[in-house]
Amino acid sequence: MKVKAAMNSGRNGMRLRPRGQAQNGQTRAGFSAYRRFSTRSSLLAVSLLALAGCSSIRTPPPKDPDALAEYKQANDPYEPLNRKVYNLTMTFDKWALRPVAKAYVWAVPRPVRNSLGNMITTMNEPSVFFNDVGAGKPRRAGDAFVRWCINMSVGLGGLIDVAKMAGYPHHDNDGGMTLANWGIPSGPYLFLPMGPSSIRDGIGYGIDQGLSPWNYVPRGYGLISFNWAYNMMGIVHGRSEHLDELDALQRDALDPYATIRSAYQQQRKAQIEAIKNDHRATVPLWYHVKNKQQG
Repeated sequence: MKVKAAMNSGRNGMRLRPRGQAQNGQTRAGFSAYRRFSTRSSLLAVSLLALAGCSSIRTPPPKDPDALAEYKQANDPYEPLNRKVYNLTMTFDKWALRPVAKAYVWAVPRPVRNSLGNMITTMNEPSVFFNDVGAGKPRRAGDAFVRWCINMSVGLGGLIDVAKMAGYPHHDNDGGMTLANWGIPSGPYLFLPMGPSSIRDGIGYGIDQGLSPWNYVPRGYGLISFNWAYNMMGIVHGRSEHLDELDALQRDALDPYATIRSAYQQQRKAQIEAIKNDHRATVPLWYHVKNKQQG
């Protein structure tokens, strides 16, 4: 894109920069964004690995055989710390996130919320694509790429899921699942401020931040603010989709923390198995059918 001049705001007001200087500044900003996210991802990975090696906060395995079997199945040696983080997170959810999500549901009609959900999913397709490539699943990667192309164009920037209508439904993949596909064990269960996770999935989250192209948009295009708004909207929209389920869980479950842990682990296992068991041919089936008919 050719830019004749770039606007730069400061205490002294607006000033113009020549085209070359503007482009150089935007390039430096792009590399700066890359370094910021690389640093954040590296810090997250180092923190999680340090936590995995810290024995002082691990709950020692019980000696009773039945309790030991339950301990291993839960895979939660940091349970005391995890429960503290869980309680803090749920307190924040009760007084901040849940009220905002309820207001969002009240103020925004369901068709509009559906469109916003479609846009959020479409914006995440590049990360799904790169993880499909990393998992060695070219057919799934092709589906994600086609979904992004169709929805970003015909689907009005992802507001309409035209790709699903055309036979390309969304599928899940992220850095944690890609690592699992390569045989990396999950490591201990963690409850982070962002929700339930594990050592592997936490590192995978850092990988996903590096894979998202929206994190490399240079300053000056107005998309940095959009990225922040998009992330916040994704959090609120995601919470609004589970208002009733989480309310029922908090009300009815004997141990909501353990219920969330079990549900998360089962969901991740099912998602990882879906990737491993996807052995579809790289070339779509319709291509073979077409050639057979022509022959």
